[in-house]
Amino acid sequence: MTDYKHRPTAGVAGQLSSLADPPLISSSRRPAAGKAPAEPAPTTPTDGPVAVYSAVSPGGGSKPRKPVRLPTLARMKRKGTRITAVTCYDATFARLVDDAHIDVVLVGDSLGNVIQGQESTLPVTLDDILYHCRSVRRGLRRAHLVADMPFMTYHSVDVALPNAARLMAEGGAHAVKLEGGADVAPTIARLVGCGIPVMAHIGLTPQSVHAMGGHKIQGRGFAARASLLADARAVEAAGAYAVVLEGIPARLAAEVTDALTIPTIGIGAGVGCDGQILVLYDMLGLNPEFTPKFLKRFAELGALTRAALSAYRTEVRSGDFPGQEHEYHDPKTDLDSLPLKAVP
Repeated sequence: MTDYKHRPTAGVAGQLSSLADPPLISSSRRPAAGKAPAEPAPTTPTDGPVAVYSAVSPGGGSKPRKPVRLPTLARMKRKGTRITAVTCYDATFARLVDDAHIDVVLVGDSLGNVIQGQESTLPVTLDDILYHCRSVRRGLRRAHLVADMPFMTYHSVDVALPNAARLMAEGGAHAVKLEGGADVAPTIARLVGCGIPVMAHIGLTPQSVHAMGGHKIQGRGFAARASLLADARAVEAAGAYAVVLEGIPARLAAEVTDALTIPTIGIGAGVGCDGQILVLYDMLGLNPEFTPKFLKRFAELGALTRAALSAYRTEVRSGDFPGQEHEYHDPKTDLDSLPLKAVP
């Protein structure tokens, strides 16, 4: 999704760390103490073709869990149930994400940073997104799958329509995401009119990094606040079913959320949004040098992976791995039971 999350530089970290969290406009958007319902532990989805939406219900019951669709997300906003979303780029992680009952999976153009090692999201192509979208799609049964539209693949309606259609038809996406506010509203309206659901993305939009003069927090000041509110209303009026709010003050994000009827999904935008999204590799601690203010690591898999690889190297060098328990044997042809001359 965003590339600034994968730029371990002091400048970027400093910009994000400067984001203050003033009191939200509506305190009702924070969960009340002791009110959060306890969720049963996630269970493994049932076997079956990926094309068939089927996942077991929480608690291990046999009743299939319903797939997350556009009305599901709209209903979650109305009920005040927060939406969970992560980026994902392959089938293995997709299965784990689906098992955990995450609601939305985004094949983000952040794959340029996370997978390809690029310095920004700009080099990512439509074919890159298509490849990873197909991979993720094979690992999902329940989650709502969104595909990012890469840089310059939607700069006009005529360009956007066939590209978005490919992400749906070839990539298996349930929706596409594109960056921009009022300037891309006509494109959003056209895609939606053709039956392609669109998730909008405003605030810090990484594909506009050079136009913005870097990865800077957006929406600060009265003029910027008014502009961002106008963008939010424009994408909603154009037919977007949800909007990502990235890198904006928490108070403004809560204001936008209250002003819209469509769900808002925040990243670096505070708790006042209808949901949250993080880059999977970031939240798992696979990029330990990246420590922005908005990020919480829910695991330290980077350290665990390095330790596992170090142990593997040690055991291979010492001859402790593979052990006898890892070997295959055939008593009829084992070399130690045959005369030396029988060995070719």
